[in-house]
Amino acid sequence: MERHYVFWSDLSADYRLHDQEAYDKWYGWEHPHPDYLNKSVFGVPELHREEIKKAQLVSCPGCMAVTSMLALAPLIRNNIIDTDHIVVDSKIGSSGAGSGSGTAHAMRAGVIRPYKPAKHRHTGEIEQELSEIAGKKIHVSMSPHAVDVVRGILCTNHTFMKKDMEEKELWKLYRQTYGEEKFVRLIRDKKGLYKFPDPKFLVGSNFCDIGFDLDEDNHRLIALSASDNLMKGAAGSAIQNMNVMCGFDEMDGLRYTPLTPV
Repeated sequence: MERHYVFWSDLSADYRLHDQEAYDKWYGWEHPHPDYLNKSVFGVPELHREEIKKAQLVSCPGCMAVTSMLALAPLIRNNIIDTDHIVVDSKIGSSGAGSGSGTAHAMRAGVIRPYKPAKHRHTGEIEQELSEIAGKKIHVSMSPHAVDVVRGILCTNHTFMKKDMEEKELWKLYRQTYGEEKFVRLIRDKKGLYKFPDPKFLVGSNFCDIGFDLDEDNHRLIALSASDNLMKGAAGSAIQNMNVMCGFDEMDGLRYTPLTPV
């Protein structure tokens, strides 16, 4: 008998959170099909590749969520930061916001506009994933800003270190985590105009660029991450997850260099 298998790589926010109470808290209404929440796999192959391979329902992450958590995950996994004080400051282009009238690019030209500075729903995704890595509940403070670009995200993730570490130790940590990942690039140049991740150099690609800087006086580690919200933050993630689920080459349909300059 011929068998047909149905796989879903869901781009909506319907199944990103696994807990019904968390869903009700962050989205403000009761989920109509809560039995599917704990059956869904959160669609970040860099964190859940093996689960995605076996999944029938994969929920693609929010754009600011995936961009920030990829920078933070290695720090949580290696237990080097204070997990009670994590601040995610996100800047996002006009194609990455909701449906309100203020999200059109013409309404955003020339501005840096805070919106939803507290309780943005992507916070729930970040907390869920980092808590799973840490094995304990983690709270994250997130504030997004609408900025004068069409597409792209920059996340400035402020963390505070438990102990002093040298730059080379942090490089080693990130390389151990992402050295084999095809869509994560580590960016930190000593000289030049573009020393850290910049969304301008990611438009049209499925890459997430990650870098960091150290503020030794305050024991602060600033983890910086950037992506194209329409690719790694949306359609690119969906294709990458589909490739993993179906056993295709993970880069199929995604072998594109960034469209720079734009």
